[in-house]
Amino acid sequence: MEFSGKTAFVTGAANGIGLGICRALARSGVNLVLADIERSALEKAREELATFNVRTRAIEVDVSDAAAFERAADEAEAEFGNIHFLFNNAGITLRPTPLWEITPQQWEWIFGVNIFGVINGLRALVPRMIAHGEAGHVVNTASIGGLQVNPKLRNGSYAMTKYAVVAASEALALDLEGSKLGVSVLCPALVSTTLHASAARRPERLGGPFERPGADIAKAWMAGGLAPDDVGKRVLDAVTRGEFFIFTHEEPREWIEARHQRLMAGFDSIERYNARERGM
Repeated sequence: MEFSGKTAFVTGAANGIGLGICRALARSGVNLVLADIERSALEKAREELATFNVRTRAIEVDVSDAAAFERAADEAEAEFGNIHFLFNNAGITLRPTPLWEITPQQWEWIFGVNIFGVINGLRALVPRMIAHGEAGHVVNTASIGGLQVNPKLRNGSYAMTKYAVVAASEALALDLEGSKLGVSVLCPALVSTTLHASAARRPERLGGPFERPGADIAKAWMAGGLAPDDVGKRVLDAVTRGEFFIFTHEEPREWIEARHQRLMAGFDSIERYNARERGM
């Protein structure tokens, strides 16, 4: 996979993992379209990345708005021409909340950003990437929570959306077989990002910014995570190698194996049940 001189469209690019990916791309000579909902942070990120001597453009966009994403894609293509890399990275989280206490508006917000934001990106850009016929890659940011619901974090609503991102990525890889586009799904564990500040980024059409209880505690906890720049380097290495699942930590292997054992226990149970039924 060649990077230099190509163009990437990155959502959630103003900070955290998105900015870490942008820095890694810029170091590899990739021109950047930065998309985010935070105007001031977005422009600050663009100014920094422009110092890498690559072309940059900042586009303020709410990824949950399909029409806005399409307009952003039009703007990016008009200025840069062919887009080669799509990083559907924007995401938000709710505080740990029992599912029955989550409001319809909260469901609309978290699904709107975390899964429909990915779908909107695919709809807006993948057909253009196929049409120009040049090699490229799509990376969808899920989470290690997209492969298991962590009993300590109690992140059910977040995990639900990230499970969907994993499935969407698996489906996309099948859809793109025979094309020049690769697909990866990023499943990071704890990274030092601003995910704890999601409440400050809720768009007005979904209720606007609000105070999230426990945000300071979440901020302190996330500060101990992996640096976003390290994630960015890991992502580019995995894309170069054509890896589908991109993990950032070794430790969660035990969590995934434990979930796998629960699945296998279910198959063992149906095998025993069928054996009993046949013996009747």
